[in-house]
Amino acid sequence: MDIGTRLEGVLVGRLEKIDAAGIPWVDLPGTEGGAQRARTAVGVAAADVGRDVVTALEEGDPSRPIILGVLRPPSKGAVEAQVDGEAVVVTGRREVVLRCGKASITLTKAGKVLIQGTYVSTRSSGVNRIKGGSVQIN
Repeated sequence: MDIGTRLEGVLVGRLEKIDAAGIPWVDLPGTEGGAQRARTAVGVAAADVGRDVVTALEEGDPSRPIILGVLRPPSKGAVEAQVDGEAVVVTGRREVVLRCGKASITLTKAGKVLIQGTYVSTRSSGVNRIKGGSVQIN
C-alpha cells in the first residue's frame, strides 16, 4: 500500500505488543511496514497481546491506528467485573469465589457468605458485631 493510501471504516488488527512505555503496537491487515504504534480509547493489558483489536484510522492514515476495543471470545457464564474508580463490583450469576491457597471467601446466589481458612481473624477499631437469627460458636 503506498504512503498516500487512505483506508476508511473499522479494521480488525492484532495487538502485537505493549512496549516498555506502555504504548500498544497493532498489526493491521493490508498495510505495509508491520506493527504500528497505536493510541487507544480503551484499556489494553499484557494479557491482550495476540488478541484481535477493533481499530479506526485517524484521518484514514494506516500509520495512525486508534484501538477502539479488544475482541473477546464468547462468554460461557463468565464473571463480569466493572471498575468505576471508586469501587470494584464483581458479579457472578451463581456464585463468586475469591481464593488464595487454603483461604477462600464464597458468595452464593442464595445469600450465603462462606469464609474458610486455616486461620481466620477479624479486627475492628470500632464495634465488631455478630448478628443473626441464631449464632453458633463451635
